[in-house]
Amino acid sequence: MLSKYIKPFIGLFLLVLTFESYAGVVIGGTRFIYDENRKELSVSIRNPDNSPYLIQSWLSNIEQQEARDIPFIVTPPLFRLNADSSSALRIVKTGNLPDNRESVFWLNIKSIPTSDPNAKNQLNISVNSRVKLFYRPASLTTQDAVGSYKKVSFYRAGNQVFAKNPTPFYISMGSLNINGRELPNPGMIAPMSEKSWSIPAVASSSELQINWSVINDYGARTAVNTHVKK
Repeated sequence: MLSKYIKPFIGLFLLVLTFESYAGVVIGGTRFIYDENRKELSVSIRNPDNSPYLIQSWLSNIEQQEARDIPFIVTPPLFRLNADSSSALRIVKTGNLPDNRESVFWLNIKSIPTSDPNAKNQLNISVNSRVKLFYRPASLTTQDAVGSYKKVSFYRAGNQVFAKNPTPFYISMGSLNINGRELPNPGMIAPMSEKSWSIPAVASSSELQINWSVINDYGARTAVNTHVKK
């Protein structure tokens, strides 16, 4: 009778172990900046596991971005990464992009575990990791990017809070708290545009207090900023 209840937990435990072992490929960053002046961008990949992987990589459009051909190539698009070894992807720009604002894409890196032909019961799980690739034209400087988030302004209209980004940079929100309520996954504010969020009903009041932070070029969060309007 006991085995009837134990077996499902054992199966779940083995599944978790398998997933963890197949999620071992490490990407050398959480986001990447491709400056226009660079001929190419190198992305390091490390496999600390004791088994090899097939690595497949490609670029795709960010959701809600206009559909278009991706003006980059990633090489090699498919290769074997041996156990306890490192390699690198090369990203090369092949087409034109706006020169007055940033553009952003998803860099997809899928790690495909190799199978053991002698194993009788084996679960193979492919893991697709996505990190952001920002293209920054030569007219935009890193120094300007650092302080761009300080130019974001907030205003309220009904039960919506709007953030206005007057800069040519993407503003990646790290956290957003409205009247004491944390909003999950606040997303990005595109260059020279606005983004809105609904005010949680429990946080609705005549006063508006917003605490927010952004994610910088290195993937770290800035200090929390506060906006108060009575």
